[in-house]
Amino acid sequence: MGKRLKQQKRGAGSPRYISPSHRYKADLAYRPYDDVEKTGVLTGKVVGFIDDPARTAMLMKVKYDNNETGILLAPEGIAVGDVVDVGAQARLRLGSVMPLYRVPDGAYIYNIERNPGDGGMMVKAAGSYANVIAKEGKIVYVKLPSRSTIILSNECRAQLGVISGGGRLEKPMLKAGNQYYKKTALHRLWPVPRGVHQSAYNHPHGGKQHHVGKPTTVARSTPPGGKVGHIAARQTGRRKGKRTIEAATEE
Repeated sequence: MGKRLKQQKRGAGSPRYISPSHRYKADLAYRPYDDVEKTGVLTGKVVGFIDDPARTAMLMKVKYDNNETGILLAPEGIAVGDVVDVGAQARLRLGSVMPLYRVPDGAYIYNIERNPGDGGMMVKAAGSYANVIAKEGKIVYVKLPSRSTIILSNECRAQLGVISGGGRLEKPMLKAGNQYYKKTALHRLWPVPRGVHQSAYNHPHGGKQHHVGKPTTVARSTPPGGKVGHIAARQTGRRKGKRTIEAATEE
């Protein structure tokens, strides 16, 4: 019968694959989107930074002028003692939180809400940022780090700047032990051997020397034991580019 695939084992939720949330230090989310933020502004002071093992970027602890404390993603260039604003009337400062209709076109933003009031869902990895491209009525066009453009409500909030921690992947690991401890800290699956290197009873692609031996395209409804490879592929084979079409026309 063979072994179960690793993705099947992970789905069972054993302690080996569960995210170690007991090590995490903070719950990252914006303040509730109340009347204070919709009509006015809260000014806060950065009182410290938090290195949360759950995230690649640094967090900053902010104390607001109404004696509330909050946790925000720290941008590049901010320091302890700097001031950030939160609200519709916020000033254009590094790390300030404001709705998209107040953000100038072309500005760098991050920690963007998908729906107004959800606390921030997109662009939260270290060194990443998005751009406001254009505004049209109550919608805003935002270009994500993936270069795709999405349409959001102009009431969605975002922070100004670029997330701290950029360039963290430029330093080489040098040895497998460093990668092991990096992955183990978050219970990430590592190492991940290719399916063709495994035995046939371990993986659908196994049992061959240098190739799969059968089509790697599978249907979306394939059972978990065989759902590997190109899942629901739109097309297979070499793409017919402009040059290929012109050559065929000339012949």
